[in-house]
Amino acid sequence: MATEAPEQSPPADKVQSLSSEEKYQIVRSVAEECIQEDELQNLLAHKAEPICYDGFEPSGRMHIAQGVMKTINVNKLTSAGCRVKIWIADWYAHLNNKMGGDLKKNETFLWSSKEINARAHEYWPRVMDIARKNKLPRIIRCSQIMGRTEQDELTAAQILYPCMQCADIFFLQADICQLGMDQRKVNVLEREYCDDIKKKNKPIILSHHMLTGLQQGQEKMSKGDVSSSIFMEDEEAEVNLKIKKAYCPPNVVDGNPCMEYFVVERTEKNGGNKTFKTFEELAADYESGELHPADLKSALSKALNKILEVGSLCNPMISPIKLYLGYSFIGM
Repeated sequence: MATEAPEQSPPADKVQSLSSEEKYQIVRSVAEECIQEDELQNLLAHKAEPICYDGFEPSGRMHIAQGVMKTINVNKLTSAGCRVKIWIADWYAHLNNKMGGDLKKNETFLWSSKEINARAHEYWPRVMDIARKNKLPRIIRCSQIMGRTEQDELTAAQILYPCMQCADIFFLQADICQLGMDQRKVNVLEREYCDDIKKKNKPIILSHHMLTGLQQGQEKMSKGDVSSSIFMEDEEAEVNLKIKKAYCPPNVVDGNPCMEYFVVERTEKNGGNKTFKTFEELAADYESGELHPADLKSALSKALNKILEVGSLCNPMISPIKLYLGYSFIGM
């Protein structure tokens, strides 16, 4: 499904009051990397409602990177006047064998397959043209977008996947492609394809930072490792246990997943509560040893549980969903 963000964007007069530079600063803030910044500035200066594309596979449980960070990014983009189209990619999940390759587990939603079928004459010729214009090694280099590596033994279906994702941005007529850093290689493929077909207005790539997993050395949260991710339906005790077990080496900021997310509450004996106005202040105290890992973890658990309080409204639905999808929470 290509669904546009709900009508919760700011009033038109508020957006119109923003200068193109102010819009640029808001939009640019969602991304760790932008390709190309001058193109983004020009787009925002000349188009009132640029179309942004985002999407994800329906691959089971939703973690906070999807449920919270995606919401924050969409809100920022719409506050700058952008229209956001979110592509829920059921066929892609099927190609990548997510949910056991069982599309019936997704049957209550409107999926991208329906959108594609409605305009198949536009979509599939584009996919085939992208496939024709690229050698196999170039497509295999995009395997990271599926959570695979170039060394993995890929199925023919998984070779088709990058070609389809590349076609999506043209199918949705998007000006901006806003996905995670792990999707960078296929996003660059989209721009290379524009050169192949002599298309001047290339999609602008905004690649956002990936929330790391909670265990050592995990570059991003993995749904396959429940101890590494905070899920939107996690209960307070589960969050507390996961954070308690999270990798959090003393005096180390780089590669520390507990530093990814932020008042740190401490007993008077340990220095009392402290509010950090910037991440740099937090990092400096942690590196110096002024802030202890236990206090950092306690603050993180409380902050995450506050964010996830809305999930408690869904508790009556969680048990049947767990049974249907065939997973269980970690033992307490």
